[in-house]
Amino acid sequence: MSARIIDGKLAAAALRARVAATVTGLSFRPGLAVVLVGEDPASKIYVRSKDRAAAQAGIMARTIYLPADTTEAALLAQIAALNADPDIDGILVQMPLPPQIQVDAVLDAIDPAKDVDGLTPVSAGRLLAGRASLQPCTPRGVMHLLAEMELSGLRAVVLGRSVLVGKPMAALLTNANATVTIAHSRTRDLAGECRRADLVVAAIGRPEMIRGDWIKQGAVVIDVGINRLADGRLVGDVDYAEAALIADAITPVPGGVGPMTIACLLENTVTAALIRRRV
Repeated sequence: MSARIIDGKLAAAALRARVAATVTGLSFRPGLAVVLVGEDPASKIYVRSKDRAAAQAGIMARTIYLPADTTEAALLAQIAALNADPDIDGILVQMPLPPQIQVDAVLDAIDPAKDVDGLTPVSAGRLLAGRASLQPCTPRGVMHLLAEMELSGLRAVVLGRSVLVGKPMAALLTNANATVTIAHSRTRDLAGECRRADLVVAAIGRPEMIRGDWIKQGAVVIDVGINRLADGRLVGDVDYAEAALIADAITPVPGGVGPMTIACLLENTVTAALIRRRV
């Protein structure tokens, strides 16, 4: 029997509608600033998608394009100006950044109250401590997709340990009372770790690495990966055809976790606006 498909497009549309409804009831427009340094094609497409989604939700979106040779000092000055701008509730600096700019310096510079990407040290610390925080958009999106699943007591494995997905994902699941293992490329018996899990979240960045026989019968599989193959196809980190025969539920790629990321960015922007403006 084939697994139930967890439809990220449908869930994202519902979340965006809730965000838009909240914005409609406000006496102001929340403001989101996105800073893009350089000409990375994928980043430019992604930023345009963010702009469209923000406009549809009634959020004022401001995109700041900076040349690839922008200095770190110039970018930090731009962030400082956005920190001080009362009309801006959320700041997102699009990754990747050119090599002359240190990512840590950029994240340290963003006002945590405007950290809609949830990546500053303050946001990360609050998340790890189980305190209210603006959470990284992709892991938050996964939690939305798992909202109807009882996570307490489940064995979960998170494949990947990045600060963008793996580590915050593990923290969110731990805060939901799951028993969490973080696995990665140096984990011994990676397949065995997966087979023991009731929930597998794959964010390892290797196309179709997780095979069907790695999945426990009846497990839930969340595939965060998105990889383009030589033939142009987009695939996840999980072999979807194989895993769908074993799992109880699974996210497709594309159309699973991806749409939730932008929806959660909009949600974080409105949350930041409400907190900042004490609404």
